[in-house]
Amino acid sequence: MPVYALNLFDIANKDEYLAYARRSAKEVEAHGGKVISLGKFKEAAQGDITPRTVLILVEWESKEAFESYCDDPALADLHPHRENGTKNYIWHLFDKLDDLRPILKENQLR
Repeated sequence: MPVYALNLFDIANKDEYLAYARRSAKEVEAHGGKVISLGKFKEAAQGDITPRTVLILVEWESKEAFESYCDDPALADLHPHRENGTKNYIWHLFDKLDDLRPILKENQLR
């Protein structure tokens, strides 16, 4: 089942993040991911989350595909560039839904 990875973060070190970005798109794709959207923070319309500058939304073929990207020993030198190049990182996974019925049914049971 596909999952979406929501990435929200600020850039901490431009050179480090560029080292990650140059290689990550190819590696994400090779591990079953597809970048759906990139965004730069515009404004807070509602809510109390501390804004982050960058948004990246990636669709993964499955949670296992996401984990294979995170855990691949061949990428051990790549992930530190992301970690050192960013701050205030939020990385959340969401199940792909065709509609909200599963969530609405779940809430009826509570």
